[in-house]
Amino acid sequence: MPAIVIVGAQWGDEGKAKVIDLLAEQADCVVRYQGGCNAGHTVVRQGETFKFHLVPSGILYPGKTCIIGPGTVIAPEVLKDELDNLHQKNIATGALYISPRAHVTLPHHMAVDGLKEDALGDEQKIGTTRRGIGPTYEDKVGRIGLRVGDLLLDDDTLRQKLAHLVHQKSPLLEKVYGLPPLDTSELLRICHEYRNIMAPYVTDVDALLATAQENQDVILLEGAQGTMLDLDHGTYPYVTSSNPTAGGACTGSGLGPKAIDQVIGITKAYTTRVGSGPFPTELFDAIGEHLCTVGHEFGTTTGRKRRCGWFDAPAMRYAIQINSLDSLAVTKLDVLTGLSEIRICTAYRHMKTGEILTAFPSQIELLAQVEPIYEILPGWHEPISHIRHHDELPPAAKDFLARLAELCHTPVALISVGPNRDETIMLADPIRAAATCANPLDVPLGTC
Repeated sequence: MPAIVIVGAQWGDEGKAKVIDLLAEQADCVVRYQGGCNAGHTVVRQGETFKFHLVPSGILYPGKTCIIGPGTVIAPEVLKDELDNLHQKNIATGALYISPRAHVTLPHHMAVDGLKEDALGDEQKIGTTRRGIGPTYEDKVGRIGLRVGDLLLDDDTLRQKLAHLVHQKSPLLEKVYGLPPLDTSELLRICHEYRNIMAPYVTDVDALLATAQENQDVILLEGAQGTMLDLDHGTYPYVTSSNPTAGGACTGSGLGPKAIDQVIGITKAYTTRVGSGPFPTELFDAIGEHLCTVGHEFGTTTGRKRRCGWFDAPAMRYAIQINSLDSLAVTKLDVLTGLSEIRICTAYRHMKTGEILTAFPSQIELLAQVEPIYEILPGWHEPISHIRHHDELPPAAKDFLARLAELCHTPVALISVGPNRDETIMLADPIRAAATCANPLDVPLGTC
């Protein structure tokens, strides 16, 4: 039973949805294991763009089981809009299932999210999407959260839960945030609306996954955001409120650690991030603008312009360590086309002491005090989006990928040369590799 985790190896926006969409053709089940509608996954299929926030990217394939796992938080109105959009495009959602253990984002969560971000000011703001994700997770940790399964309870039991939530939350909302107190009856009315949206999809996903394992089904685990935004392992406090790293795939899905066969890290050929926080390789020149413009670097969820910089090998080595990555999928290689030279950050230099750092710092205060040490490689000018075989890439592009893999001590198994599904170079078959071998490159395409 191959179970493969697809994880973002940078600050998110790496192109995870395209890789999931590509691999889902061979999979039986796709599981979204953390985050909420703060994530934006974009898939281009036959020239048509689909933007996912909650529904797993595998939904575009008929008959694939798609699961929103217990580690996620769900805004029902966003889910409804997403489902309506899929139905309008004649995409079936009958194989979508939602864990009753997932938590529900309520209107006051979104209100608090915006107020907290405003209070931090421009200097200290986190860069949250203001979708209520953090406050929802706060209530989850505080043990007063509302779970999807609660929506299906009888009204008397649900009202008791909501009354407890109102008792715990209203003083904080009034005294700290200046918001009106919660009303139990109004919350009950809202929950009735949410019940109508979500009830058709709620099921025991633990049992569903157990059956999938028994049947030796191929399971893809889809993370949102990226390693550097992980609550525990990212650039804290400029992080998300959950664990996008591979370890979060188990707690966020319900699969045990021994079920995981392969972990694939998705990385751009350069680096981007949205929101605040130190970013050693960030560019403020014409090359940064090139990466942003050619790469269409604007957030799927917020539309915000992404910060762009060169590839950061120390950060990638850290992501590889944290996630136990078996291979890399390098996306947006085509965006580098047209640059005369390409740089890779191989280490950092402390700007005050001159100390050379080859490891990614654990404290952002230190990360903010380093400058990148670059290795310069020749660029290429030949278009590559039409290329489907590694041997046909320009020599400079092949040298760049080889050096990237060498610096990161991890093989490249997939190369994306454009946004469309077919604009991909596959060096190996990760799903067959997960079923048979430890090293993905031991299983080239067409072999078993």
